[in-house]
Amino acid sequence: MGRRRNKKGRPVSGWLIIDKAYDFGSTEAVSKAKWLFQAQKAGHAGTLDPLATGVLPIAFGEATKTSGYVMDAEKHYRFTARWGEARATDDAEGDVIATSDKRPSREEIESVLGRFTGEIEQIPPQFSAIKVGGERAYDLARDGESVKLEPRQVMIYDLRVVETPSEDETVFEAVTGKGAYVRALVRDMARALGTQGYVSSLRRLAVGCLRAEDGITLAELEAMDSLEDRDAALLPISHALSSMPQAIIDGPQADKLRRGQAAVVSPATAKGVRGDAAGLIEGVLAVLHDEAVAICELDGLKLKPSRVFNA
Repeated sequence: MGRRRNKKGRPVSGWLIIDKAYDFGSTEAVSKAKWLFQAQKAGHAGTLDPLATGVLPIAFGEATKTSGYVMDAEKHYRFTARWGEARATDDAEGDVIATSDKRPSREEIESVLGRFTGEIEQIPPQFSAIKVGGERAYDLARDGESVKLEPRQVMIYDLRVVETPSEDETVFEAVTGKGAYVRALVRDMARALGTQGYVSSLRRLAVGCLRAEDGITLAELEAMDSLEDRDAALLPISHALSSMPQAIIDGPQADKLRRGQAAVVSPATAKGVRGDAAGLIEGVLAVLHDEAVAICELDGLKLKPSRVFNA
């Protein structure tokens, strides 16, 4: 048998909330963060456009097992729509492809918000990371190809006007579900208002419980003198899963879950998790001394592990 190759880097685990800078790609940010932490494994939970700023959640080590849960969380955005021009990319990076003299009033804008709230149909921007025939749509668009993207159902939980700095610009805040594009939202609102529009600025304020005010910039991390200081910026795996019901367990039960075996909880613990609900309860976080042990199903008094975190 061949010799097992040692992984390069430190076996660091946890979540890092990066407050991403303008004109910096998500993949570039992950690579930089991985280097700064000398980490074995890292990945982001949902891309953020290079021209956008704000929350870019980065998972290290065992936290990468929970990336899907974070990606499914609600996203909170603050963005500015600029009226009168359409851009090829639906943001400030692209060439102007159409113009309009129409400038919608605040009253007109607020009158159409209901049409873009709730479950809506949305065609993603041509310049997006969606794969078409195995290639990214933005790569095909940059090569001059016309990309046909199918409409999809997305959820807009909340959409409101924050301020109107000028007749050319309107500032919004929105809370969206997975897969929603703010650029497409502005494009479609502009068309509904009889004008053209694009996103001139975009900031992601939160992904689930991961908030921009709790974040750190790559420049701040780079300025730190030691790995210990950088490690202090990491959040435990359980923090990103705080919306899950939690089952507090003891050491022997934690050992069972880590071996892939079912653990038994007390009736009081089970009642605290399930409340009045009956039957199988999915998405329960087993916790030992505030440390995430496993994501489980609760079946009666049994916790059955579906995703285990190595200590």
